[in-house]
Amino acid sequence: MENKNKIISEGDVVKLTKQPNTITSLKRDFKRLGVKKGSIIIMHSSLSKIGWTVGGPISVIKALTQVLTSEGTLVMPTFTSGNSEPSQWENPPVPKSWWGIIRKEMPAFEAKISPTRAMGRIVETFRNWPNVFRSNHPNVSFTAWGKQAKFITENHELEAELGKNSPTSRLYDLNGQILLVGVNHENNSSLHLAEYRCGFPGKKYIRNGCAMMVNNQRQWVEWKGLDYDSDDFEQLGKNFESKINYKPGNIGLAEARLISLRDIVSFGVDWLMEKTMKKILK
Repeated sequence: MENKNKIISEGDVVKLTKQPNTITSLKRDFKRLGVKKGSIIIMHSSLSKIGWTVGGPISVIKALTQVLTSEGTLVMPTFTSGNSEPSQWENPPVPKSWWGIIRKEMPAFEAKISPTRAMGRIVETFRNWPNVFRSNHPNVSFTAWGKQAKFITENHELEAELGKNSPTSRLYDLNGQILLVGVNHENNSSLHLAEYRCGFPGKKYIRNGCAMMVNNQRQWVEWKGLDYDSDDFEQLGKNFESKINYKPGNIGLAEARLISLRDIVSFGVDWLMEKTMKKILK
């Protein structure tokens, strides 16, 4: 669910960029890709892949919101994976002797101040953007701006996570679009909704935990959640694009995709079921 792209230096980005990106050029790129006034979009992105940009993440967000206008909606995942059950940590794992300390001392999630982890500069800038709403999930929150922002982010219950009644499911209901800029479908968190909806055999659940405010008191809260797995999402996305004969475009230097969330999630449900059954029948 996190942005796993390798971090490169700003100097390297400058060397790769022939002409700086600007708000003007980025608006042109977004329109060419298919972004329209009034669109409802969830974006995953890598600033460095776009190339050197005058104004950095601010210009990317301004360009996109200006194309969408206030009639549109922009959503980004603002996950706080560090506020989670430490026994499940892998990148990196921590000693078992630390787990109890982490559960006891982890600061509670606060929508206004809790930073994202490994989500990228554009997301972290958007988290602090004027007139945004952030869902109140302590582990997998979403931030949204625009006409449908409040509806998408409100009442994000703990056990909903990325499934039913989550911001992703509301984007599905609104027939929103997924915008991938410089990242592939491995970073496409909307595909977790397909995992949630697919009744494939052997679906696993794990103990999740986080620090959050309950009745104005900081508590470590635990719940049972789906053991999400994005390892096959890149292949799932490739198969979907092949089926619809999709051709990516570009935002700056970055390869970019704009696709229907509803269509790829529906495809993903069938794809995951078929993949699981093939494994069982081997």
